[in-house]
Amino acid sequence: MEEETLHFHEMGLDDRLLKALADLGWSQPTLIQEKAIPLALEGKDLLARARTGSGKTAAYAIPLIQRILTSKQTVREQAVRALVLVPTKELGQQVQTMIRQLTAFCSRDVRVADISGKADISAQKPILMEKPDIVVSTPSRVQAHINAQNLQIQSSLEMLVIDEADLVFSFGFEADMKSLLCHLPKIYQAFLMSATLNDDVQALKELVLHNPVTLKLQGSQLPDSSQLQQYSVRCEEEDKFLLIYTLLKLGLVQGKSLVFVSDVERCYRLKLFLEQFSIPACVLNSELPVHSRCHIITQFNQGFYNYIIATDEQGLENPAGGSQKTQEKGKKKKNSGKKGKDKEYSVSRGIDFHNVSNVINFDFPTSVESYIHRVGRTARADNPGTALSFISHTEIPTLTEVENALTGDSTHDSVLKPYGFKMEEIEGFRYRCRDAMRSVTKQAVKEARLKEIKQELLNSEKLKTYFEDNPRDLQLLRHDKDLHPAVIKPHLKNVPDYLVPTALKSLVNPMKQRKKNKAGRVMLSSFKKNFRGRNPLKSFHYTRKKREKKAGKS
Repeated sequence: MEEETLHFHEMGLDDRLLKALADLGWSQPTLIQEKAIPLALEGKDLLARARTGSGKTAAYAIPLIQRILTSKQTVREQAVRALVLVPTKELGQQVQTMIRQLTAFCSRDVRVADISGKADISAQKPILMEKPDIVVSTPSRVQAHINAQNLQIQSSLEMLVIDEADLVFSFGFEADMKSLLCHLPKIYQAFLMSATLNDDVQALKELVLHNPVTLKLQGSQLPDSSQLQQYSVRCEEEDKFLLIYTLLKLGLVQGKSLVFVSDVERCYRLKLFLEQFSIPACVLNSELPVHSRCHIITQFNQGFYNYIIATDEQGLENPAGGSQKTQEKGKKKKNSGKKGKDKEYSVSRGIDFHNVSNVINFDFPTSVESYIHRVGRTARADNPGTALSFISHTEIPTLTEVENALTGDSTHDSVLKPYGFKMEEIEGFRYRCRDAMRSVTKQAVKEARLKEIKQELLNSEKLKTYFEDNPRDLQLLRHDKDLHPAVIKPHLKNVPDYLVPTALKSLVNPMKQRKKNKAGRVMLSSFKKNFRGRNPLKSFHYTRKKREKKAGKS
C-alpha cells in the first residue's frame, strides 16, 4: 500500500504562505519538501541530499518564513533572524527571488535582502540598518559586513542555511566559514542542503549542525533514463566544432540549450565560430559584471535566447577532491581574481535555468561532481532533457570515472550511451568549418573579449540605474549580438542542399528560410521583381492575362 503524500495545507503553514504557494501553482510538495519541511518546523537540524532541480530552495525557505511569521506574533522587534549562505552571487539572487515569491502576501512581516552582489560595503549598509528578517549572501560578504560592524547576528540569529553546501569549501570559503562561526549564537537551527555528500559537506556538518536528521533522497543524483537521456560522442578538437555546427545549423538540437566549455577563451572562440554561420549565442563567464550575468539568465529564462555558451571555471580549475586541497584552491582563486575574474561565479551550480532541453558538454568536465551539476541544469522537476558530451581521447579517463559513479550510484540505467552519429556523413561541411576557423584567430578572440566586457560594463551600469526606472526598455537590451571582430563570410550563412546528408534530408529543409509566396512557390529575386515593376509593357501584359482568366471562368 502506497504512503499518502503530505500536502502543504496539512503542514500547519500560515494562510498567507499557502496563498503564495497556490499562486505559484504548487499543488503538492516535492519529495524533499514533504520530508524536510515538517522536520524543520519541529526545530530539528537538517542535512539534506537531493538531486539538483528537486525543490531544495523551497524546502528550507518555507520553514524559515513560517518560523519568522510565528515569532512575529509574540516579538515585534525587527532583527536579522535567518542567514542563508550561498556559494555564488547568481544563486543568491535566485534565492532572494524565491523567498520574495513565497512572501508575496506577507512582505511587510518578512523582509529579505540579498547582499551577495558586487556593490560597495558602504552602499549596502543602509539595507542592513533596516534589519531584514532574512539575509542572503556569500560567506565572504557576510564576514566583510560583520568586520565593518554593519551586521550583528550573535544575539538575534535563529536559523542558518548553507545552500549548495558541497561547493562552499571548494569555492575558497573555508576560512570565511570558520571565522563566521565565531559570530553565531550558541543556539540556532541549521540546514545544510546539497546535491552531493562529499568530504567538505561532512566537515561543514561537524562545524555547524547539532544532532542533525540526515535525508538522503532519490538514490540517483540525476534523473533516470526515462526523464534524462545522456549521450557521449568521441570526437577530437576539429570534429567538436564540425559537430556543434551541424547540430545547431541543421536544427538537430531542438529547444533551449546550454553549451559548456572549459575556459573564457574557448567561450569566445566558439561564439565567433558560430557567428560565421549566423548562429546567435550568448556568452556567460566570470569576466562579465554580475548585473549582466543575472540579466542574461533572466532573459534566457524568458525565452529571448536559445543558446548560452558558458564556462564552468570553478569546477574545471578545482575539481572537488577533498578539503585537504582547500589551501591550494584558495591560492588559485586569488590569482584568478587578479585577472578580473569573479571567484564567486558558477553557471553549472544551483542556478535554475528554466526549460532547458539540452546540455552540451563541448569540453568534458574534469570531475564527477562537475558533471552532475552541469547536467542537472536540464531535466529539472518533471521535465525531460538531454545531455550530450563531446569526448576527446584525453577526456576518456574522466568519462570512465563519471560512468562508474553513475552506474554505482543508481539501479537505473543512467549511464552515457553512445551517440549514433556518423561523422563521415557530414564530411561535406568540414571545409566550411575550416574556413570559419581560419577567421577566428587569437587576435580576434582577444578583441571579442575586450569588446564584450566593455559593452557589458556599460550595460551593467545602465541596469543598475536607468532600467530600475524604465523596466520596459530593459527588454530592448540583448546579449547575443554579433561581436564581429573576425571577418564574416556571407556564403557561410546558408546551407546548400547538396551538402545535407541523405539520411538527414527528411529531417532538414535548408530552403525553409527562403521567402515563399501564397501559392507556396519560391519568390523571385529582388532584381527580377524590380525590373518587371519598372517595365510598363510587362506589367500591362501581366494584368491583361489575369483579366482574361477571370473572364474565362465566368
